[in-house]
Amino acid sequence: MHAYANPARFLSLAKPLTFWFLILGIVMIAFGSAYGILAAPADRLMGDSVRILYIHVPTAWLSMGGWTSIAVASIIQIVWRHPLAAVAARAVAVPGALYTALALITGSIWARPTWGTWWVWDGRITSMLVLFFLYLAYIALANASSEKGGVSRVTAIFGIVGAINIPIINRSVVWWNTLHQPASITTGGSSIDSAFLWPLMVNVIGFSLLFGAIVLMRMRAILAETKVEARLRRMAAE
Repeated sequence: MHAYANPARFLSLAKPLTFWFLILGIVMIAFGSAYGILAAPADRLMGDSVRILYIHVPTAWLSMGGWTSIAVASIIQIVWRHPLAAVAARAVAVPGALYTALALITGSIWARPTWGTWWVWDGRITSMLVLFFLYLAYIALANASSEKGGVSRVTAIFGIVGAINIPIINRSVVWWNTLHQPASITTGGSSIDSAFLWPLMVNVIGFSLLFGAIVLMRMRAILAETKVEARLRRMAAE
């Protein structure tokens, strides 16, 4: 991990990875979505509304994965003082918020024909909304941070404490009586028919690669901005 603490070494790897993650992510999302929308059969109970899950499920999983990444990066920042950990945490926040918003929007679109309403205040949906607000609060704290190119210790602590919401989201359908369906994919297997499962997994990988590409692009932009600011300070001091 510390081998890539040097920004120059990190950038040499991040630049080609950004390109390939972006291209492969877009191709896989296009293929998985096209098959899911045009070729996969309609669900016996949900009908054609099941097709929104090809976007809803990957964005919901990655919104939780994004905050988990922020928490891990924040721990690394505080404990090991890895120079790129704060940059990584800050870079994850915006795509994490975007994916959470997409999960909430697509969930509402799916709920309308399925439940007869756009929104219900059940455990899963409410905790996801809390996650969205946590992302917005983290972004505000990071932007207010005095740490150029990274985030302050207070922001890192917020990233760790906010991770308490992740297991709440995950277990909400078990802990509370809820309209939201239980998990269809667990470590014990999947209850989803293969006709729906494999294009869903293609989209999960595609959205993950796209998420990674956005994070790498943001990290490169943050590092470039920090370098420019440092150069301007040196020029002003001369």
